[in-house]
Amino acid sequence: MPAFLWRTSIQSLIALVGVLFMLGSSLAGPAQWKSEWPKTDFSNTSVDLSEILSGGPPKDGIPSIDDPSFIPVVQAKQYADTEPVIGLSINGDARAYPLQILMWHEIVNDVVGGVPVAITFCPLCNAAIVFDRRLEGQILEFGTTGKLRRSDLVMYDRQTESWWQQFLGQGIAGKMNGKVLKTIPSRLESMALFRKRFKVAKVLIPSSNSSRRYGANPYAYYDSMPQPFLYRGPMPTGIAPLARVVSFKDGNGDRQAWSLDRLRRDRKVEAPGNIVITWESGQNSALDAPTISEGVDVGNIVVQERKGSDLVDITYGVDFAFAFNAFYPKIKVKN
Repeated sequence: MPAFLWRTSIQSLIALVGVLFMLGSSLAGPAQWKSEWPKTDFSNTSVDLSEILSGGPPKDGIPSIDDPSFIPVVQAKQYADTEPVIGLSINGDARAYPLQILMWHEIVNDVVGGVPVAITFCPLCNAAIVFDRRLEGQILEFGTTGKLRRSDLVMYDRQTESWWQQFLGQGIAGKMNGKVLKTIPSRLESMALFRKRFKVAKVLIPSSNSSRRYGANPYAYYDSMPQPFLYRGPMPTGIAPLARVVSFKDGNGDRQAWSLDRLRRDRKVEAPGNIVITWESGQNSALDAPTISEGVDVGNIVVQERKGSDLVDITYGVDFAFAFNAFYPKIKVKN
């Protein structure tokens, strides 16, 4: 089969499955969830629960990694130089979390540099976010609900079984409704750039008893689809729904959004609020080709705040435009 026909058939299948899931999800709601979630108070919510859809898997059907295994970065030869990883360094403890693993688990509960963290990735939004798991004297542990809101991962914490919106790090139902997790700066970068930054570091590897297809992209050609999967909200204007948007809060506390295409063109941008954004080539999309290491080159983004003569990493996202628009509809993307 010619490549373009194979791509079209996969995209059509994804779209069809999305329609079927949305039809089924329209019949589900708190009354049906209570048997699976008896500890979650769905009356204590800050969102319209009808927006929450089943993604297919049940509670913990996409299993979080709660006892992660690592190897030294110098031994991590199984990961291609251009593969995307979430690079994180806290108190001198540097670790890389390859998206080829997070694609199948979405959450890693870890302790890095003495700080309990949750490394999260929502494939449908391309949202890679690291959270501090400490909140109000508790250390939370996160899992997947199997649900989506605005196509984004809905997490839950195992201490209170409250539901959390991954894109915002915000509790949306249950005891933790309205609480917000602290984000920790990290980089979505190529394996090569992580190796260059850290000579002494650790890289996440699969557990020995896992049979998942690590390295494969189960959403082949997703980021070239005309419409997102399992999403029924408004689409952005002036930018394709599955184009990438780089967003962050600047030094003044204002949220900015720039199209990846603009940053690719300019390579370095001095943005308002003492922000410096740079782009360089050499990172595969995790959501393009059926094999992640063969995905189209979307490049590497670094977002930093200028503090005197220093540049300091800040939290940023490289998300699909439809997802950014779903949660920040009033913010215009700079093209």
